[in-house]
Amino acid sequence: MLQGPYGSLERDRLLIRLPFTSFTVLTVLLPLVGLIACLFISLMYHYDDSTYTHCGVTNYLPSISAAISRVPERYIWRCCIGLHSAPRFLLSAAYFSFYRGRFASKRPELLLSVLTLVCSLAENSGLLMLTYVSSTETYNVHKNGFIVFIGSSLLHMLSTSFLWHRINRHSMLTEEVTSYRWKRRLFLVNIGCCLAAAYFFRRHNKYCETGVYTLFALFEYLVVFSNMAFHMTAFWDFGTKELIVATPSEDKRY
Repeated sequence: MLQGPYGSLERDRLLIRLPFTSFTVLTVLLPLVGLIACLFISLMYHYDDSTYTHCGVTNYLPSISAAISRVPERYIWRCCIGLHSAPRFLLSAAYFSFYRGRFASKRPELLLSVLTLVCSLAENSGLLMLTYVSSTETYNVHKNGFIVFIGSSLLHMLSTSFLWHRINRHSMLTEEVTSYRWKRRLFLVNIGCCLAAAYFFRRHNKYCETGVYTLFALFEYLVVFSNMAFHMTAFWDFGTKELIVATPSEDKRY
């Protein structure tokens, strides 16, 4: 349950009370630490396998798919994404509730809020799909999960940026202005990195040039990092809120 610092649950038996800023940081740190750990282990112990491509040319960095497909990297990544997925679904619901409150009388924004919710759920589901079905197991399923993740992620960031543009037009709160500016910047960075990654991936497959796949991998990392940073802006959006888990008092049990 999300609410302000002093909610109406004081009379209930409190189990967990966590500032939403801490909740956001922990949620983003799980995939961030997991990805960095997988990349480090792949470079240290599985360098030749993880950097190999069908072209056979020299490559210096593994793609994310290659970095999370071997053992123990596969289990580290699956554990981190599995633990982070439930908070991500909760965060999607929190944003939808927030938008409904802000745009209660504005039908276009409410419809866009629904689209944003759907995209957020699809993004998280696509991430789970590409995580639990690695490229070395069932490539087509992994590829489709990646497509769902990237497509829904871009659409989610676009719709979110538009909603916060509407909020920013009538807001005087420093946190909301800062959040909108960073959302817009990170969305543009993410689009640019996606285009660069797609370009280098296609060029590698077409010409098999040395080092081109490394550039693809580098921009792929930046796509994921900018996506994580975009979700991190919830730090400003819910800065005064808390995540509360409580059991109802005896007189509320029917």
